[in-house]
Amino acid sequence: MDMDQVRTFLEVVESGSFVRAAEALKVTQSTVSARIKELELRLGQPLFVRRKSGATLTTAGKRFQPHAATLLHVLQQARQDIALPAEMRAVLNIGGQFSLWERILLSWMGRFRAARPDVAVRAEVGTPESLMRHLADGLLDLVVMYAPEARPGFKIEKLMDDTLIMVATRPDHVGPGDPDYVFVDWGPDFEAWHSDQFPQYGAPALHVSLGTLGLRHLLAHGGAGYFLARVVADDIANNRLFLVKGAPQFVRPAHLIYPAEGENEARLSALESLRAAAAVDNAALR
Repeated sequence: MDMDQVRTFLEVVESGSFVRAAEALKVTQSTVSARIKELELRLGQPLFVRRKSGATLTTAGKRFQPHAATLLHVLQQARQDIALPAEMRAVLNIGGQFSLWERILLSWMGRFRAARPDVAVRAEVGTPESLMRHLADGLLDLVVMYAPEARPGFKIEKLMDDTLIMVATRPDHVGPGDPDYVFVDWGPDFEAWHSDQFPQYGAPALHVSLGTLGLRHLLAHGGAGYFLARVVADDIANNRLFLVKGAPQFVRPAHLIYPAEGENEARLSALESLRAAAAVDNAALR
């Protein structure tokens, strides 16, 4: 099967348009159309419904999508393995959410590379949705994230706990009741918990999707919000931030997610070292 056709198919799916796919691939729209038409002839099924507003998958297209992603991944893996220097035995593709790279994954990666110089590491930072999609498509060997989605064929293993605490730039802050309260979107589980804990308050005036962004705003302009305890520890110690009295804490577990089957020595080694790194990290926070 022509991999340019497969790659073009996936780009049309991602962009939802033959025109945008052509722009992304840096080819003409007629080239994109010709590749998709040839692919449809090979498969004997139409893959897209073409409209003025864009292109949507047919039932056959939806069934072909995971196979296309797998085909592309196999090709990428083959290229990676062939391109590896002689001293490299394998490639490990690992993904994680941003705050977990800050907490453990960056330091772990340095130690893992020192212990396993024969394993090349490719690291990815992403959203929960993109990480789970890439894991399901076989583009990642393992993922570290909060609130993973349970899927058949994958194991979920708790790695560590993170604690979110409410802090403020002044000691008399009352929390969500003040107009300068900042709501940080730590995920749907936190949002549900927050609503249960503070049902008397409506939507906050400031809503941010990244903890780092919220914390920088807080330190620059004042206010209160929930942040990772380990991140704000120094600010609390230096009286730049204060714990909000009586505010409940939210424990946010982080998990490992990886395929349940398939031998992969590099992944097994990474999982073992991640568990060891988490144990050290947890002990240091006690």
